[in-house]
Amino acid sequence: MSTSINETHDPSLKSWVASANTGTSDFPVQNLPYGVFRRAGSQEAFRPGVAIGDQILDLAALAARKPFDGRAGEALAACAGDSLNALMALGQAHWSALRLALSRALREGAALRAEIEPLLVAQADAEYTAPARIGDYTDFYISVHHATAVGRQFRPDNPLLPNYKWVPIGYHGRASSVGVNQRFPRPVGQTRPAAEGETPQFGPCARLDYELELGIFVGAGNAQGERIPLAQADSHVFGLCILNDWSARDIQAWEYQPLGPFLSKNFASTISPWIVTMEALEPFRTQWKRDAADPQPLPYLASEANRERGAYDVQMEVLITTEKSRAAKQPPARLSRSNFRDAYWNVAQLIAHHTVNGCNLQPGDLLGTGTLSGPQPSEAGSLLELSQGGKSPVELPWGETRAFLQDGDQIIIRAECVKAGYPRIGFGESSGTVLPART
Repeated sequence: MSTSINETHDPSLKSWVASANTGTSDFPVQNLPYGVFRRAGSQEAFRPGVAIGDQILDLAALAARKPFDGRAGEALAACAGDSLNALMALGQAHWSALRLALSRALREGAALRAEIEPLLVAQADAEYTAPARIGDYTDFYISVHHATAVGRQFRPDNPLLPNYKWVPIGYHGRASSVGVNQRFPRPVGQTRPAAEGETPQFGPCARLDYELELGIFVGAGNAQGERIPLAQADSHVFGLCILNDWSARDIQAWEYQPLGPFLSKNFASTISPWIVTMEALEPFRTQWKRDAADPQPLPYLASEANRERGAYDVQMEVLITTEKSRAAKQPPARLSRSNFRDAYWNVAQLIAHHTVNGCNLQPGDLLGTGTLSGPQPSEAGSLLELSQGGKSPVELPWGETRAFLQDGDQIIIRAECVKAGYPRIGFGESSGTVLPART
């Protein structure tokens, strides 16, 4: 089963939650993303919710009232716990049924309004946790623009390794340090010796960086030994979130050979609270393009359908605040913008490749896209690129510069889908703040 345009995508739909109809909200009734929340400062159990305008519909409380039957009722019953894993495991038919039922219940004139309205919680009064128990986290490297820009700093004559254009490159990250709206201490570790043969240096990272990414949440998994073919890959993806996979570049430079990143990546990975479902993103599918001069994907990663509709038009931006800017009440400064559609590989290809050897994905597993840099220098998704490895610090509007992140810096990443004649679909934001190292 694959998703398609249906009544939930009708651009004329309005919600009885007035804040969903402003045109500037991330969460109109055509979106309905999922998260896990509780009232801020309370001892309540975390529970699944759906964002609508500036409110959250408490799905655990709604499940207790059993307003839906059939697959929608079964899917809602799976939202009674403290994560979305049970819902993710049910599969696409159940997700779609619940989305339809929620859409009808939240539209203007809905018969269920009186029953649902008391179950709304203002987003301003909520705090969030990771929307799923993430069993495994795999980070990919799917922006050829990022790979080329970074590779050029180390291998000017041959920035891309021979395998890059043939295989989606990835590594297994640390799931336990993935979190929402994180505040984390600057990582500490070994860095390259001042001269070859000398003792490595040890201390706080001096070249801390962000990475502009999207996260892909796996829904229904696959049995060990079974592949997920490209044609079925979409049905195994629950939705997308924003991801900032922070990187300690100086620690990374010392440790990454021969087995790749380790302590340079596992201290924090910040996601947004909300997962935008693939069904909500259906109107923003677009053609996936591969330059004719480049190697074309092997057959297990290629199909006409994937070429025609495999990419998603998701515009992203990175912003920064500092201790100085916040004290002066300056607005966040934009560092860059880029678009997911420019990635070298797409979501379905990542799922197909991850499982081609029989690897078993599980509900709630997280895949990262890797840094999503665009083709222009202004579309770089990291400070490593923007500052050219620290050689050209970025100037900020309030008079500071940044080659890499300093203590107190906050990175905000936002994402949205915009299309003429259709309501804007937003992702909320991922926010993370660097604290001083613990030494």
